[in-house]
Amino acid sequence: MEARAVAGIDRIRAQILLRAAVGDPDAEFRGGQWEAIDAVVNHRGRLLVVQRTGWGKSIVYFIATRILRDRGAGPTLIVSPLLALMRNQIEAASRLSMTALSINSTNTEEWPALTESIMEGRADTLLISPERLANEGFVRDVLLPVADRVGLLVVDEAHCISDWGHDFRPDYRRLVGVLRHMPANMPVLCTTATANSRVVADIMGQLGGIDVMRGPLMRETLRLQTMRLADQPERLAWLAEHLPKLPGTGIVYVLTRRDAEIVAEWLTRNGIDARAYHSDVTDGEHADSNGCRQHLERLLLENGVKALVATTALGMGYDKPDLGFVVHFQAPGSIIAYYQQVGRAGRAIGRAFGILMSGVEDGEIHAYFRNSAFPDEAHVAAVLEALSGTDGLTQGELDAALNLRRGQIEKVLKFLSVENPAPVLKDGSKWLRTPVAYQMDHERIRRLTEQREREWREVQEYIDTPGCLMLHLARALDDESATSCGKCARCLGVSLVDESRSHECVVEATRFLKRSELPLICHKQAPKDAFPVYGFKGRFPEELRPMTGRTLSRWGDAGWGRIVAEGKHGGLFSDDLVEAAFQMITERWRPMPAPEWIACVPSREHPRLVPGFCERLAARLGVPFLPALAKIRDNQPQKLQQNRFHQCRNLDGVFAVEGPVAASPVLLVDDIVDSAWTMTVTGALLLRAGSGAVWPLALATTRPGD
Repeated sequence: MEARAVAGIDRIRAQILLRAAVGDPDAEFRGGQWEAIDAVVNHRGRLLVVQRTGWGKSIVYFIATRILRDRGAGPTLIVSPLLALMRNQIEAASRLSMTALSINSTNTEEWPALTESIMEGRADTLLISPERLANEGFVRDVLLPVADRVGLLVVDEAHCISDWGHDFRPDYRRLVGVLRHMPANMPVLCTTATANSRVVADIMGQLGGIDVMRGPLMRETLRLQTMRLADQPERLAWLAEHLPKLPGTGIVYVLTRRDAEIVAEWLTRNGIDARAYHSDVTDGEHADSNGCRQHLERLLLENGVKALVATTALGMGYDKPDLGFVVHFQAPGSIIAYYQQVGRAGRAIGRAFGILMSGVEDGEIHAYFRNSAFPDEAHVAAVLEALSGTDGLTQGELDAALNLRRGQIEKVLKFLSVENPAPVLKDGSKWLRTPVAYQMDHERIRRLTEQREREWREVQEYIDTPGCLMLHLARALDDESATSCGKCARCLGVSLVDESRSHECVVEATRFLKRSELPLICHKQAPKDAFPVYGFKGRFPEELRPMTGRTLSRWGDAGWGRIVAEGKHGGLFSDDLVEAAFQMITERWRPMPAPEWIACVPSREHPRLVPGFCERLAARLGVPFLPALAKIRDNQPQKLQQNRFHQCRNLDGVFAVEGPVAASPVLLVDDIVDSAWTMTVTGALLLRAGSGAVWPLALATTRPGD
């Protein structure tokens, strides 16, 4: 049968599958969808599809998969970056009577059974995260045995391959190596909604021999507006007063996990049903964070909440066609990132809102992200030196050998392991140094850092542009066919959503931020061999564990954090901080059994800073201040100790109980807390000396996660 006739039959079959997938007996292909299916099914080509969010990229590869499977082809391998995206794709595959399996970090106990299904050909699609490609066991036991049977390789959110993409993930680099193990004529489909010409060129250069299909990026249903509200209380007030007026349900994007929690709590207190969503979110009702995230995704999908307040953990691939709004509490780092996120809204409804707010902290946060995007060269050298001359080291052994945070070590190992050729590799649980000589590519890092700085400036230009906002986005993404939308706040010359906020609500938001303390949780397990002087080994016994305490603020935040920073630098914590701590303790925290005296963590560098604060707080609470703890030897600043072993070893033998200890509950005060090991150790010393329950209190935290 002629190829043209085969394609015609396939198009009829594809049309039937499309209607089944979307549940619409009259559905027709959008421009380019059938052409993309035809390219991979009948021409076995390599194709990069750049189409706007909501165009239907997943429909293309699932229909292609169904046709290929019906012809006897092997399963489709889909590389997908987010669990939320995988969950949506598994549901989409089921509508075409296909079995979609996912192998990821949340279902390790199911891997043997899933692997058996794949090997026996019972799986139509296999979804994996790019991080799976770093697991040698997965590559050896699952991927390579089925490599010659894969019918189609799909790279979803393909902009992640590129150094120039907004969400570059090093493990995507391994795809080039994976392709070498696949049949030369195996079709490849890469899809993304967010790729400018630079990203497209980079993907083409890495994958080679790939055609490009680009569609228009204008979004007819989106109504865009930007506003600059520098202070967080102003933005919180705006959300409280105007979010209920936005249509339907939506997403409020923030930059940090802590901001997700704060904004969600503020909205809830103002009668708006909102939940925080981030990579570590838990709720006490689900077994783990993955279960909690699935619950929250479903809740939003079914309009069970007004909004999820989310980090970028809720982003690529989350599909809710009737999402009514996307509001940014803080500005994202690039136009590409913004287009991808705001594109969640208005896929299948006539009107949706994209509101971008920008605050004073945005630039600081993105500067931190840029500066920490690549591992420090000293960290790279330290890891390579530690591995040299060994038969390999486990992660725990590297922790003990290096004064680096585990996250810093993991970043170096991932960075090095995806280099080609790689100077390190993982064998079982051990990391090995290969013979490959290595030197960091400073020019590449400089070039990419400068590009991210330019991208941030482009976001600022978007916020302030006098012209059409949608046109600005489309042009920034190199869509030369774009024209003015006629629907955004700039085109209409008026605000789509009122930008006002009442003075009373701003004042209340300010008060709220000053009451947004954090739990202070001490450690339960001592690292091996970290405390030869104190003798702490393994799990701390219950009688030596401090209670869960409180931290008044994040260092430098819009609540009390800036005032703490000013006091630290000025050598005196203000009476306002004393009153803030008093109100937190007596009105909100209310620890029971209540502290009957106060002690503090001593410092030789600032001998009166914290004791002076404690004396005033003790007077306010009506309890004595007893300087029970003494610092008996100097050590390195705790903030310079980067992982738990070195944080603990740096504290071993440093403090002692030399003053009177009351056998009653005590408030243990320090100014700044980071790892919480100082509180853990000094609290244990007080308990061992006969104190009652120890309640830790810190004025600010500098933990990176906050």
